[in-house]
Amino acid sequence: MKLLFLTIGLLALAFAGIAIKIWSKKDGKFAGTCASQSPFLNKDGEACGYCGKLPTEQDCRKDSVTQ
Repeated sequence: MKLLFLTIGLLALAFAGIAIKIWSKKDGKFAGTCASQSPFLNKDGEACGYCGKLPTEQDCRKDSVTQ
C-alpha cells in the first residue's frame, strides 16, 4: 500500500512540474521544440520532418503550416 501511495505521489509531482513549466513559459511557447533539429539526431542538417524548419532557422514553422 505504501508503494501505491508513493507511486501516485511521484506521478502527481511530475504532472505538477510539467504544469508549472507550461504556465511559466511566455505564451506557452517552448524554444527548440523540433526534436529533429538536435545536432545529435540530425547530423546531416536536414529539415524538420514536421514543420520543415532548417537547422539555421530560429523559429519553428508549425504556425505557418496549413493542413
